[in-house]
Amino acid sequence: MSNDKGARPTLFGDLPDGASVAKAPAERAAELNEMLERAAYAYYALDAPEMTDAEFDRLLQELLRIESEHPELVKPDSYSQRIGGYVSRQFEEVTHAARMYSMDDAMDLGELDGWLARTDAALGARSAHPVAYTCELKIDGLGIALTYRDAQLVRAATRGNGTTGENVTDNILTIADVPRSLARASLDRIDGGGFGRSIEVRGEVYMPKDSFVHLNEEADAAGKSPFANPRNAAAGSLRQKDPKITAARDLATFIYAVADTAPLHVDSQWEFLLWLESAGFSVNPHAKRCGSAAEVHEFCAEALAHRGELAYDIDGVVVKVDSFADQRELGFTSRAPRWAIAYKFPPEEKRTVLRAIRIQVGRTGVLTPVAEFDPVFVAGSTIARATLHNIDEIRRKDVRIGDTIVVRKAGDIIPEIVGHVRGLRPADSVDFEMPAHCPSCGSAVVREEGEVAFRCISIDCPAQASERLIHWGSRAAMDIDGLGAEIVNRMIEQGILSDAADFYDKLDQDTLADVWTGRTYETDTKDHAVGDRIPLGSTIAAKIMAQIGESKGRGLSRVLFGVGIRHVGANVAQLLARHFGSLDALMLAPEDEIASIDGIGPKIAASVQEFFSIPENVAVLERLRRAGVVLEEQRSLPERPQTLSGLTFVLTGALEHYTRDAAGAALKALGAKVSGSVSKKTSFVVAGEAAGSKLAKAQELGVPVLAEDDLVRIIETGEVPHA
Repeated sequence: MSNDKGARPTLFGDLPDGASVAKAPAERAAELNEMLERAAYAYYALDAPEMTDAEFDRLLQELLRIESEHPELVKPDSYSQRIGGYVSRQFEEVTHAARMYSMDDAMDLGELDGWLARTDAALGARSAHPVAYTCELKIDGLGIALTYRDAQLVRAATRGNGTTGENVTDNILTIADVPRSLARASLDRIDGGGFGRSIEVRGEVYMPKDSFVHLNEEADAAGKSPFANPRNAAAGSLRQKDPKITAARDLATFIYAVADTAPLHVDSQWEFLLWLESAGFSVNPHAKRCGSAAEVHEFCAEALAHRGELAYDIDGVVVKVDSFADQRELGFTSRAPRWAIAYKFPPEEKRTVLRAIRIQVGRTGVLTPVAEFDPVFVAGSTIARATLHNIDEIRRKDVRIGDTIVVRKAGDIIPEIVGHVRGLRPADSVDFEMPAHCPSCGSAVVREEGEVAFRCISIDCPAQASERLIHWGSRAAMDIDGLGAEIVNRMIEQGILSDAADFYDKLDQDTLADVWTGRTYETDTKDHAVGDRIPLGSTIAAKIMAQIGESKGRGLSRVLFGVGIRHVGANVAQLLARHFGSLDALMLAPEDEIASIDGIGPKIAASVQEFFSIPENVAVLERLRRAGVVLEEQRSLPERPQTLSGLTFVLTGALEHYTRDAAGAALKALGAKVSGSVSKKTSFVVAGEAAGSKLAKAQELGVPVLAEDDLVRIIETGEVPHA
């Protein structure tokens, strides 16, 4: 357990050290069981956690300590005797080939050392024959079991309650790195060459951090409640009834376990990880076989120091006895293996004081409350602001201006408020209320029935104009490189821009070059005096204007996403563009036809029709057409030979001839997989200008690195360069 002293904040109230002493052990154990059960249901079943992982672990450790001191309090239904998880009734139930156990936790290095010493002693470790361990990163995702029969994937199930899970096979098939069949090279390590045998492998489904950020940005733009963290986003995405929604969520996997080692001709966890890789599974590249407690310590310290650099979320390190024979000798408790333990990282949570809640107005008119608090250093950087998303979220977290609050970074990226510290609320704390009028334009604010968002409905709102124009140039929309928020806002302030069409039929290079950057000269020269405004300049202006010109050909889906139609995100825009092919066809389509498209529905259809019913919106689109912006979409790409099938590419740095999205799409059209992270399984890394850590990782692993000229030849010919 943690060595911290004093009150610990939770969303259930302050729980001081020694809380179990203040009540009879039986009463406290019952209270802890109730709290853990409630929190587990919110976490596993609802994908909406009510307390932090660190607080949950602390309460469970307290329950285990009480039951250790008072064995008569251990009941069959105690949370200490069960495996976390729930089985939803919306999916078919699946019985696992063998029980999927939970993992005992070490909350600090002292507890980890204690486990290592006990394990060494139990296995009779000697200096001549030390116990070897395999250390793996603890991925913060959703447990999954994949069953292969005759080397073919036949079923995928969530962990559920450990014995029974949910059949999510259709959704798992949308995840690109899950092999449909075991690679031929791996079959000789299975009894019968893999045929006539069933193998159930296990691992984690997770959502990369970048995808998590994008998903919550879309939720905010649509006025929807955000996901709390990447783990809950992954769980919610995998449990969709419609596999198309899962496919759009960019999930990935790491596989690391097997239900039964008997059919496999491998003797250790380390050998098993190598076999998984040969079979085609995605295996985390950071695992390490350690020969001593000192090496285990070193691995844990490295993982903690570099967790923020990973493309996915981790919350600790799993340490396993490497030998399968030793694992069988040690066996299991009622809920966890004795041969493994999870070293949990200390929580990256800090206390600070909430000073104000400001309102930001987004491009669709959604009013988003943003908390401003005393700056605090969390997970590698100083933060002073965090979105509170909507009034319902503020009420759920029960935060008031003046509160002492607990803050963290969701997925080590997004600042968020966990809740307030009960017992430290000042008498003059202030409840926050959403304004009745837009703080930007003064227009009335509305909250439509069934929605959590408050919205400004004025089309003349300057805050919306700013956000819409910044969004138009964003990477997912028209991808105008160099057109950042500061430049756009300066042009709005100086009366140069008011809508998206102005980029194409009003803006020119000379006008853009004269835009004031907000800075002034600090020294005199022959051309300017101290205090003169510094303009953007012709060089930068020329580059941005070239990007604006190039953006005309992005196609209809980018335009539909870029103009900011309510409820129309990037995926919906692609569905509309592919179905109708042109803006004219979409504008003439009846609402019921739009609603009938898979993945659209009546709410989005009504929003699209409403957008086109506003004359000002149609006028902007017509100006875009006259300026040469393409308002058609190529319905389907011509089929090309899948010459790159089985190869994985990673793109890094700035490319001259392509955007990364366009290059990725071209490689995928040839059968390649395009990944966001470098591993031993990566075939090639394409390095553009200012390539960073991915290039260094490729060089470290010996992955071939290609220049952009190589990429151009690959896309043109469909052939990779020979060594």
